[in-house]
Order: sequence, then structure tokens, then C-alpha cells
Amino acid sequence: MAAVQDAPVEADNEKEIKTETQNDAAGNHATVVGGVIPSPPVASTSSGPAKTGGPSLEDQQTLMAVLQFLKKNKFAGAVDVLRREAGILEDTDEAQAQDLVTQGLGGAEAGDASSTLTRGSSSTTAPTGGTAPAKGERTIPVAVFCASAGGDDQPDVNVVLSAYSQQGDPALYQGYYSGLKKFIESVLDCHRAELSQLFYPLFVHMYLELVYNNHESEAKAFFEKFSGDQECYYQDDLRVLSGLTKKEHMKGNETLLDFRTSKFVLRISRDSYQLLKRHLQERQNNQIWNIIQEHLYIDIFDGMPRSKSQIDSMSGSLAGEAKREANKAKVFYGLLKEPEIDVPLDDEDEEGENEEGKPKKKKPKKDSMGSKSKKQDPNAPQQNRIPLPELKDSDKLDKIMYMKEATKRIRLGPENLPSICFYTFLNAYQGLTAVDFTDDSSLIAGGFADSTVRVWSVTPKKLRTVKSAADLNLIDKESDDVLERIMDEKSASESKILYGHSGPVYGVSFSPDRNYLLSSSEDGTVRLWSLQTFTCLVGYKGHNYPVWDTQFSPYGYYFISGGHDRVARLWATDHYQPLRMFAGHLADITCTQFHSNSNYVATGSADRTVRLWDILNGNCVRIFTGHKGPIHSLAFSPNGKFLASGATDGRVLLWDIGHGLMIGELKGHTDTVYALKFSRDGEILASGSMDNTVRLWDSIKAFDDIETDDFTAATGHIHLPDNSQELLLGTYTTKSTPVIHLHFTRRNLLLAAGAYNP
Repeated sequence: MAAVQDAPVEADNEKEIKTETQNDAAGNHATVVGGVIPSPPVASTSSGPAKTGGPSLEDQQTLMAVLQFLKKNKFAGAVDVLRREAGILEDTDEAQAQDLVTQGLGGAEAGDASSTLTRGSSSTTAPTGGTAPAKGERTIPVAVFCASAGGDDQPDVNVVLSAYSQQGDPALYQGYYSGLKKFIESVLDCHRAELSQLFYPLFVHMYLELVYNNHESEAKAFFEKFSGDQECYYQDDLRVLSGLTKKEHMKGNETLLDFRTSKFVLRISRDSYQLLKRHLQERQNNQIWNIIQEHLYIDIFDGMPRSKSQIDSMSGSLAGEAKREANKAKVFYGLLKEPEIDVPLDDEDEEGENEEGKPKKKKPKKDSMGSKSKKQDPNAPQQNRIPLPELKDSDKLDKIMYMKEATKRIRLGPENLPSICFYTFLNAYQGLTAVDFTDDSSLIAGGFADSTVRVWSVTPKKLRTVKSAADLNLIDKESDDVLERIMDEKSASESKILYGHSGPVYGVSFSPDRNYLLSSSEDGTVRLWSLQTFTCLVGYKGHNYPVWDTQFSPYGYYFISGGHDRVARLWATDHYQPLRMFAGHLADITCTQFHSNSNYVATGSADRTVRLWDILNGNCVRIFTGHKGPIHSLAFSPNGKFLASGATDGRVLLWDIGHGLMIGELKGHTDTVYALKFSRDGEILASGSMDNTVRLWDSIKAFDDIETDDFTAATGHIHLPDNSQELLLGTYTTKSTPVIHLHFTRRNLLLAAGAYNP
């Protein structure tokens, strides 16, 4: 049985939660224990004194049904506790108990049992005799029995929807909602903003109750009267809701089932909540109170109420805000210690030193930026927290090249913006859907709607395949240039086409060592391609629906995929089956991104939330809400502390991973933000959008302007400065090319890509 509960409070506040006793109009008592709020009392229909005797017939039916279930499953301890709390004698005849349950069901068919029991259980939270239910009557087994009562005869969807089988007077729904609306509009401004959060979830659930109970005309009138009062960012959801006009429509609607099964979370101050509770008790508005208890989770905090702007910045997701405890887990966002690799001096450097008359340095030169990471970051995970692949000799050579490039890196800032090189795909009649660059910026790959993947070399070096097995046998394997000799010069070309998918390709990702390419498709598979032979090595099958995105880990070996089935999967290249499955999103997973230390992965979804998952145990450690549309791009800052997300609402939101808070909002784009990328040193954040622009933002100033401490983390009171114009460093417009990918080279040149849209 649902009850509105306070969120877990800090240890200092626990002692303040005491048992309260409240009197209703008839002088009866309702006890509140440990923050659990009972239903408001219902006025007694009789003129005489309210009954205070044993439980009503309906309550007895429910208790006996629960008792039978517990006995059947041999929960002896639970049976004893329930008997003792409810005052049921041990020698109660089994047959009488069964008759009582049968009498309560009134000869109803087995398929309706769960509905009847649901109504019976909800009545215990709103006792009609003026007597609050005993503590033992409010135990979990009722919900267990309801869930199992449907059995195989009743699909889960019916159990989910049966909660709407309330028997309220449909003619009064408009009056209930109008009364609450009038009350909220009359309270002080500081409380009005918080209580106004109730309008949308209550509107949806009341409308669905009317539809479910076949009150079509009343439902239509209710929708027409109050749908215009909802926040603008819920318009897409309301459009879907307006199509649900009959009970039959509800069973196959995914959005509805998501809304029903996940409690809508509202974060409200204690003072505002007390106002609401007092109002509903005085008006005895049980219809609204039942919906609040059954379908809403009210996260109560102590302190000043939040302002309208603070609430709006966090609202908009399919299931309301995230619970505060969802963002309390420890996250190791620091970077892993880099392996020590000696960088040999270049010949040019040695000659330069000799000309100046200085002796040669005997110690090898280290990368200046690499030296900072030699000390273990206190916020970093253990080096062996998850198994990572060992560095091969080729990886070490690539690291050395990276360090050399880093010494020539341009330091960016507000006064020193990057140059932008734009790769425009012309005549892309196949429909460009995804782009990726290799880390060294030597290759570019595109995924297309015609189910092909195309790879181009963006350097003078052409793409070659490995020679045939017969030709390889003729090669001297001991020669120094064996890696060159195995390549077939006859196959050299500027681009290669990879065939294999049977549907549009929506995601591509190069491995860090540039030997492999991943692609994900509408056909439900992720394919691994060799860039030595340009053939498909593996097809990973686990998703049953389109896979919208896939990403390699920064260390290779692992990769993540997400799609229409709402489950992200972690894979290893040498395993056919996923290693982890991350379930929790309420809609399609539209984008994925690995954290820099490879211990976490972020997923963005059409449910308008971003989730951060721990790869080690599969737990969701952060839930970020605030976007008003599906999320299509994610980027971690180079130091691992921050996350940026872009969505169809045109906003870029910045998140503090350690504290689990939104710390910035960048407004300026007028269409979906499909690409985000931090510069190599983290000074600049670049965003690319369907509005044909690339925008550069001062990320250092954005992060430094916000001060987060334990108080703001506990209450969520973050005041976001409206300083987007101050943080915007430049806007660069293409002729008519939406920007779908961004990449900073190792020297901080910005590469952008998109298909020309005439």
C-alpha cells in the first residue's frame, strides 16, 4: 500500500521525526509514525458515533486473503506477526477464512480478483469507520498477493492498469481538480511554485482513471478544460495522452505504462507539504489524496521552499525529478594513473641543444601534462577496480606520439579560440546518420541510412587491406618493415565501404588503437569491423530493437550500446554476450558515453534523463533531470569531474558528477544539440546543432562560477546564473549543414562534420 513518505533525512534530523497524533472531525485518531502519512479521514455517513470496533468486512476479507497466501508459501513468521497485530485467533477455521474471501469476491471471475483486492487494499488507507488501520494491516504482503492473484490468466499490463479501477463520481473530478487549483493559486508565492508541481501528474492520473472506467465524455471534458494549464514542456506528452480516449487504447501504450509503473517524483519543502496535507484533510478530498499516495513520491526536505526558476530547471522528465538519495552514492570520477613511458628525444632537439653548447640530457624527456597524472588522484578508482587491457607495444608507441603532439598543443581560452575545419558530406543521398573520427584524426567514418558504413582517410596516406594468405607466406617475417610489406598496395584507396547491416546505421565508433570500428544499426545488431581487412569480424546480438548508439571505452576492449529496448549493454570484444545490462530508463536510450577512467558510463534517453552507471556492479549512481526533450549528446570533461548533455530543447546542461548537481545551463541553440566535445585541456566546450551552427563556450568560467557544498548537495538548492551570453565565446554558422559530430585533434584544432542539406 502506497504511502507518501519523507525522503531519508540526515542523521541530525532523524530525532525530530516523532509520532504525531492527529484528530479528524469525528474526534478519531490517525497516527503518523516515522514520517508515514495516513490517508485523510472520511466523514462518517451515520449521525451516531463512529464505530471503533474490529475491522470491517472488507478489511477482514483482505486480511484473510493475505493470511492464506502466507500460509501457502510457508511464511510462518509473517503469519504469526500478522495474526498478533490484527488480533486474529490462531484457531480460526480455515474453511471459514476461505468462505470469507469468497464472499468478499462476490462470485467475481478469477481475472477480476486482483482488481477487487486492489480496491480492498486501498480502502484500508482510507478507513470509512473513522478508525485508522493498525500498523500490522499496512504490511507489504497485500501488494504481493495482488500481484500474484492475476496469475497466468491476466497479463501484467492489466495488473498495472487495475490501480485505476477507483469508483469515484466522474462528475466530481473537475470539481476536485478545480478546488485544488484554486487553493494552490491562493497560497503564498513561495509555496505556490512548489505545489504547482502537482498539477501535471494529478491531471494525467485523473484523466486516465476516467478513461479506464469508461467515462469517455467526462474524460474528454476534463482534458479540454485543464490541459491548457500544464507547463509547455509537457506538450508532447499531452499530445500522446489526448489519443487515449478508450480503455482499449491504454493497454498497448508504452508511455502510459511508464508513467503508471514509475512513481512521479516531486521535491517539496516540509512547510509546503503541510499546507497541502491540511487542505486535503479539511476538504476531505480523498480522490486526490489517493492518487498522491498511489502514484506520487513526495521527496520532503527541510528548509526554504525552492523558487519557480529552480524548480523549472530540474523539471521536465517523464517521471519528475530524481530522488535525492539516487545521487548520494560515491563516484570515483578521478583519472587513472598513466603508465610511465619514456619519451626519447627527437634528433632536432638534440642538435638544438648541442648548438647552444649545453650537454645532452641523459634522462628521457617526459610529457609535461603526463607528469601531472603520476600522482594518484584521491578521487580516482583503484587501478585494478575493473580489469583493463594491457598496453601492447603499438599502444606504447601511440602514447609516445600523443605526448609529442601534446607538446605542440595550442592552449585555448577566451582570447585564443580554436580554428574549425568542417567536413561536409556532399550528395549524401544515402542519408548520413552518424560520424566518428579516430583519436589521431587520421580516419573518419560515416554511418548511412542505406545500411552501409564508409571509412575515409583524411591524410595523404591511403587505406590498404592486408594481402591474401598466399601472398603473406612469401613475406620475410623477420624484416624491419614487415608491417608495411603485409599491406596490399593494389587495394589502396581513399575510402572503403563496409557492407553487412540490414538496416540504417545509427552509431559508429573507432577503437583507440585504430584497428577496429564499431557500428550499430536498426537491425538490432552491433558489428565489429577490422580496419586491416575492412571486413566484419563479429556481430553482437542482444538487442531486440534498433540500436541507436555505441561507443568504445577509452582503453579499448569494452564498449557500450543502447537502443529502443531501453536497456544499455556493456560488451567486451571477445564475448558474444553482454557483460552488464543497465536497466532503468523509461524510454529509448539515444546516446552513450564512457567516462575518462572507463569505470562509469553515461546514457542519455528519450525519457529526458541522463543516468550514470557503475560498470563494476551495474548500479545507477546518478540520475540527472532538467532537459525538456530527448537527449542526443553527452561529453565528459577531460578531468572527469563534469558532464555536459545536449537535447532537442536546444539547451546544453552542465553537471557536477561528484555532488550530483546541475551547475550550468547554456542557452543559444535553436534546435537539437547533436554534438558536444571538450577541448583537450578542458578550457573550451564546443556544441554542434541541427540549427547549422557550432558554438564555443567558456567551460572553465562556467565551472568556476558555481560553488557547491554539502548544504546545496543535500537540498538541491542550486541557483543557476543566467549567464549564457557571457560564457558564449563564438558562434560559427554553416551554409546549410547540420552539425552531427565534433572532435578536437591532439593539437586542439576543432573538426566538425555533417551532411549538406540543400
